[in-house]
Amino acid sequence: MKIIAVGMNYARHNKELGHTVVGEDPVIFMKPDSAILKDGKPFFIPDFSDEIHYETELVARICRLGKNIASRFAYRYYDAVTVGIDFTARDLQRRFREAGNPWELCKGFDSSAAIGTFVPVDRFSGKESLEFHLKIDGKEVQRGNTADMRFQIDDIIAYVSRFVTLKIGDLLFTGTPAGVGPVSPGQHLEGYLEQEKLLDFHIR
Repeated sequence: MKIIAVGMNYARHNKELGHTVVGEDPVIFMKPDSAILKDGKPFFIPDFSDEIHYETELVARICRLGKNIASRFAYRYYDAVTVGIDFTARDLQRRFREAGNPWELCKGFDSSAAIGTFVPVDRFSGKESLEFHLKIDGKEVQRGNTADMRFQIDDIIAYVSRFVTLKIGDLLFTGTPAGVGPVSPGQHLEGYLEQEKLLDFHIR
């Protein structure tokens, strides 16, 4: 399986990070399967970064093999969603960008893709307007709604599948809204989709 992620998919998040130039196509990057963190296991802050940020996202699970998928048929290619965290080594990201280098390492390191329990997507009447939020130590720190995404799930699937064959079990991280911030040891993270808690783990 592979992890496909979308950057700069929420306008307010782009503004908070100073992304003033945003293209007309989705910004896509990948994470290796070793980035997966699941089953409530703790996230251990790596020794190569002093600034690890959480980025809360809706995550969709691919359920069919597909290539060159039309947007109008893309809904057939994912069957479940959850809340995930795209952990980012922000200090490394700034350094890589300033040097004009690729920045996969600041996004794709081990355990950088936390995922919660998946629930069937057909449980929700409108996937185009799903609320999700993150609490740290019981306090809400980030909230988003898929209605605010620049590119909806179906459009992302259509775009990515032009270049990369989607396979069963692939994960699609759909981008983070405004409100990202640092994590520190001892914190308790809880991710909710609508009002259901799907993600629950600690920072070590």
